[in-house]
Amino acid sequence: MRLDTPTLLLVTVVVTFMVGTLFLLSWGQARRTLALAIWGVAHLAGAFASALLALRGVIPDWVSIGVANTLMIGAYGLIWSGVRAFEKQRLRLDIALSGAAAWGLLCLVPAFYGSLPARVILASAIAGAFCAAGAVDVWRGRAEALVSRYPAIVLLGAYAALYWARIPLALVAPLPSAGNVMDSPWLAILCFGGMLFTVAIAFTFMALTKERAEHEQRHAADTDPLTGIASRRAFVAAAESLLADPARPVALLLFDLDHFKNINDAYGHAVGDGVLVGFCCTAAALLPPGALLGRMGGEEFACVIPDHGPEAALARATLVRKALAHLAIPALPRLRVGTSVGIATSAASGRDFDTLLRQADAALYRAKRNGRNRVEVSAPPLERAA
Repeated sequence: MRLDTPTLLLVTVVVTFMVGTLFLLSWGQARRTLALAIWGVAHLAGAFASALLALRGVIPDWVSIGVANTLMIGAYGLIWSGVRAFEKQRLRLDIALSGAAAWGLLCLVPAFYGSLPARVILASAIAGAFCAAGAVDVWRGRAEALVSRYPAIVLLGAYAALYWARIPLALVAPLPSAGNVMDSPWLAILCFGGMLFTVAIAFTFMALTKERAEHEQRHAADTDPLTGIASRRAFVAAAESLLADPARPVALLLFDLDHFKNINDAYGHAVGDGVLVGFCCTAAALLPPGALLGRMGGEEFACVIPDHGPEAALARATLVRKALAHLAIPALPRLRVGTSVGIATSAASGRDFDTLLRQADAALYRAKRNGRNRVEVSAPPLERAA
């Protein structure tokens, strides 16, 4: 099958233009994602460059060669810039556009402009470098678990390799310097590969941005907006997961800040919010690694500590209670914060979360009834019956 280069270029123009428009439309709906806008501009520039390349022989060569390749190289620099924007790295537009600037300036040198191998080698080296740099930046951001990262790395790396493969080929199997360059099979293969890359990378970049948006939405749903700890829904799900392992003892601690309504009434809700945040910071600093802290609602918090029995859980709860009692704010010398704590353990109350929660809540109620600012541990069922 013979690939028709002008037809491929025309299809590439249409596809690249559509992809660029799609990126810009998506950015219009998600203005915080600057990468979408950069990728959109990059693909529109690539579409215009492909259109100029397709007009080789119709328009002056300095336009179809010099200007077209300057735009194309600039487009690859912008794709790399979009990757950096997506990875929340510093934008280096100076570097991104330096390749295009170098190409444009060298085209003013007759010796370079007249050498087809030199032009192919430089353009391939720069475009391949930007693709490779994009692949490296996506790899460096792998701490953010996005499934589409790896297809993006493969695509960018493969396209960099394709461009760099043109460098030795430019020396051993150069494009024809005379006649119609459009008849070259290498140019047709490059056009076909570029069209496939455009479509594949568009799907991949869109998938990356969609995955991140979904992760952020999930994180927002799982996080209490004021304190930054787990929401009730996320806490219950994580607690049930820990309780599903019968080999691990688990302790559930319920904290309720004493007389919190009085704090709000006396000092205002801003101070009340500060107290809630202060409690979470204090508790998070004193709880053991692996402990899960969540906000159940209002001034009530819960903590699940794996591998803790009643005595160890009591020691942790007492440590948090005492630290909170010594919390002092110089601007509010009369402000005092206390917490009542109820504890239930899987060894005494079983591994059903609802049952464990009821037992911890009963212990918490007992702590409040016995004077507040204290810790109570739920007794085993037989001991309570006695």
